Amino acid sequence: MVNFVMIAFCIIAGMIFRKAKLIPQDAHKGINTWILYLALPAVSFKYIPKIEWSSQMLFPALSPILVWAGCWIFMEFYSRYKGYGQRSRSTLELAGGYSNTSFIGFPLIMAYYGEQDLSIAIICDQVMFVLLSTVGIISAIKGNRSDKEGIKASVLVKRLLTFPPFIGCMGALILSKVTDLSIAEPFFDKLAATVGPLALFSVGLQLKFKGWKQEISQISMSMLYKLMIAPALVLIASILLGIKGDIARISVFEAAMPTLITSSIIAEQFRLNARLINLIIGVSILVGFITTAFWNSIMHLLVI
Repeated sequence: MVNFVMIAFCIIAGMIFRKAKLIPQDAHKGINTWILYLALPAVSFKYIPKIEWSSQMLFPALSPILVWAGCWIFMEFYSRYKGYGQRSRSTLELAGGYSNTSFIGFPLIMAYYGEQDLSIAIICDQVMFVLLSTVGIISAIKGNRSDKEGIKASVLVKRLLTFPPFIGCMGALILSKVTDLSIAEPFFDKLAATVGPLALFSVGLQLKFKGWKQEISQISMSMLYKLMIAPALVLIASILLGIKGDIARISVFEAAMPTLITSSIIAEQFRLNARLINLIIGVSILVGFITTAFWNSIMHLLVI
């Protein structure tokens, strides 16, 4: 119960601070810099060395790919039915295909299941970022009417290899095999502890809802996929593959997370409908608190 109060408090505090203009308008950028460059890499160094690797640990890596592929198919049919152009389709793909696996996912996982399961969530998060940095960027380029040259593969690779959480993940994987990192664990504990409250406060600073009624059709269809169909796909896959326990639960739970905030940044950069994605992010976070509780109950009923 305490964790849920903390989640609500941090998000509401962020919204109040933004509304009252108690901090600079772009304050979330500084907070996000701390999270991306220090806190999330510390999470990797804290939990990845403790992972007990097995063939089943491939499932958390494959589940974000399943979410993305399902979104690509879903939005293809939906966009054709509505007669949308490539710009609208790319916007909806960014909104529906990428989960908020760290900023919202990590705090909720700690609230529902405990810190020990963050090691599984990290795998989902890193694969999600790789997808966003590759096929997500490619989709955004296709929807950008003014971009005639596209983007080089070398730029995509550089973007991936210089992303701090990815560096932290790879560093933790490699260093944990050649040295004992336990001596630095108290340091990593302190940094990792800032992820939840700061990420949620940052989310509150960025939440926007103005104009949602005009976009209700696209918002509802995007959330239908992101919050209901995507986790259902991962749940079905886990049952078919015989994946159970923490690995299945965390994979499904991460798939049930609301839209990734970074999607808005990419949409703005490539001149897609950033306003629509911001609305989807805001509404999906609020609705996501209800739907994640629903999926948690479903997994308990199925004894997964």
